[in-house]
Amino acid sequence: MAAVNDNIKSYTGFKAITILCLVVLYAPLVIVTIYSFNASKSITNWEGLSLYWYYDIFAGPESAKWKEAAWNSFTIAIVAATMATSIATLAATAMVRGGKFKLRTASFGLISLPLMVPEIVLAVATLIFFNSIGFTRGYFSILVAHTAFCIPFAYLPIQARMQGIEDSFEQAAMDLYANKRQAFTKILLPLMMPGIISGFLLAFIVSLDDFIITNFVKGAGVETLPTAIFGSVKQGLKPNIMAISTLLLGVSVVMVTISYFVSKKDNTQ
Repeated sequence: MAAVNDNIKSYTGFKAITILCLVVLYAPLVIVTIYSFNASKSITNWEGLSLYWYYDIFAGPESAKWKEAAWNSFTIAIVAATMATSIATLAATAMVRGGKFKLRTASFGLISLPLMVPEIVLAVATLIFFNSIGFTRGYFSILVAHTAFCIPFAYLPIQARMQGIEDSFEQAAMDLYANKRQAFTKILLPLMMPGIISGFLLAFIVSLDDFIITNFVKGAGVETLPTAIFGSVKQGLKPNIMAISTLLLGVSVVMVTISYFVSKKDNTQ
């Protein structure tokens, strides 16, 4: 029987396809980043390096709009990620450590449903639900929608981390006269922390970058950075939009980097 070649890099065209995918994915981001330092008011003509458009974000004519949108985005992302991570931690504990119970599979499917349903469908459904219960659209409607939407993103890394922890640690603690609460808070929770941090960071990025759901459930006069950028683009593409997009990209890169090092540190322990 012929041996199976499991080295995917040896297949014909792998390198070319990989390079093509990387160019398609990252070339636009590189171009936006480069032109955010362009001194020209045109988005196509290069006139030298300048930080003017970053200055314009913080002190220009539209700085108040960007600051308010940034405040809304970051406060909503922090609170929504915190609430979603807390709920996801409790859900993962029940699913992994709760033993077999009725509707366990259905519960997992319900938690994972937002990952499989198109976001536009979730946005429309959330809007209809808020209107049906008379919930005023605004800052808090965005917060509630983001919290619900971010739960599965926080749940998956937390569940994966908990599944890798043997229950013998908690059993040993209970053999030493610890109750279930103490076994959870003193033993299981610290071991879960890398997964919890990863889940929080992922939920934070999803909330910060979300546009579709936010655009549907936000009220008049309430803007986040993605919706503010979209509104500005409709009036014409300006270089300061490239600058604010680069800053958002930088925040995402920092969060992913932190998550990577947290996971790497956990794997070396």
